[in-house]
Amino acid sequence: MIVLEPIGVVRSSLVRRKDAPRSARDGAPEATLEIDERFLAALEGVGPGSELIVVTWLHDAVRETLQVRPGRDPARPLTGVFATRSPDRPNPIGIHRVTVAALEPPASLRVSALEAIDGTPILDLKIALDNER
Repeated sequence: MIVLEPIGVVRSSLVRRKDAPRSARDGAPEATLEIDERFLAALEGVGPGSELIVVTWLHDAVRETLQVRPGRDPARPLTGVFATRSPDRPNPIGIHRVTVAALEPPASLRVSALEAIDGTPILDLKIALDNER
């Protein structure tokens, strides 16, 4: 059995899944990562300019979906979800690259464009590989 405990939650102006862009570069707004204060020490070394990988649980996903039409384009053929970035998948884990714009005490990070909707659980944060320490 796998048990995951969120470390925080995304706060965003995106409140409905249908309003969220497919990727950050498609016009996603800034967002705030509210991290549980129990994990404050884990943020040591993260600051403005840090590039992070945010791992989320896409809580509104349809877990039974196995195939989609990429880009929601009805002209495209059905494609297995493992060959797409669809949020609908058996284990709806989201992976998002963001840049930290500011730290907001006690344990929140304002970040660049993020396509996750408000209330999305955060599972983990990792420094982006090209910023690895």
